[in-house]
Amino acid sequence: QGRMWAYTVGFTVLPHVGGFLGWFINRKETPVWYEKLKKPSWCPPRKIFPVAWTVLYTSMGYASYLIWNDLGGYSSKAIVPLGLYGAQLVLNWAWPPFFFGAHNLKMALIDILCLDVLAIGTTCSWYRINKIAALLMVPYLGWLAMATCLTIRIWKDNPEQKPGKSE
Repeated sequence: QGRMWAYTVGFTVLPHVGGFLGWFINRKETPVWYEKLKKPSWCPPRKIFPVAWTVLYTSMGYASYLIWNDLGGYSSKAIVPLGLYGAQLVLNWAWPPFFFGAHNLKMALIDILCLDVLAIGTTCSWYRINKIAALLMVPYLGWLAMATCLTIRIWKDNPEQKPGKSE
């Protein structure tokens, strides 16, 4: 019983680790560089992002625990559903360094498009195993759709500086 509690907490907290590191590493870039970017009128206020990601990371983390538990831990049956989840999580964590750290809007766009495919694949693979886990991913997919549209719009509206030109 106690051990299962530790697994539940571990799986639920895991997505927050990369999210927190991404924020911590790029926290100084956000108010400076990001504020100068041309953004669409429907861009959510900056204060919404940490709240949204806290809820989304918690729900996807708990959903991953449900899948892990239903498949009996790290088994051969868990390779694909948890592998897809892990791959999409890595791409999720990679987006802030591309976008905020490197200011590479094109790489951030490529990253989020690949992330979308893996997140959808993860959710579909989970649906056959645990419908609740798949449903817990739906808000994340919705947020990713908005974030993808926002990334596309920012990429289009903010042509990258050529080397040698000042900002």
